[in-house]
Amino acid sequence: MSVTLPEDTAAKLGPLRLLVIEDEALVAMLVEDELAEAGATVLGTASSVEEALYRIEAACADGGLDACVLDMNLGGRSALPVADRLAQRGVPFLFMTGYSDDLGRGDHVGIPTLRKPFNAQDMIQTVRCVTFHQQPDPAC
Repeated sequence: MSVTLPEDTAAKLGPLRLLVIEDEALVAMLVEDELAEAGATVLGTASSVEEALYRIEAACADGGLDACVLDMNLGGRSALPVADRLAQRGVPFLFMTGYSDDLGRGDHVGIPTLRKPFNAQDMIQTVRCVTFHQQPDPAC
């Protein structure tokens, strides 16, 4: 099912419950702040694969998880186990990365990716795209 939001709320995320998975604390805080400013509830952040897997399960058991913003590299480790768990749970997500296109994505080749550095509006729009299954522009 696809949900279309009115144009006047184009920059808002409404009551979405999100996780931020990012190993760089400053980046995680900036992402969290921008998502919260857009109206989302950020359930927390995680900086490692293990912590991310725990937070996903906890969020799913406690009210649900609408989407996740996921760094592709967590402390030198691939975030693919996290992406796999999100996909198994049916939780939409997007990747963030400061690396080139050469990183492996496993079964997640079609997942939208934000290249660092990115601006807040692009991030919010991409979260909306993956969460509400909107495809308003090729960036999604």
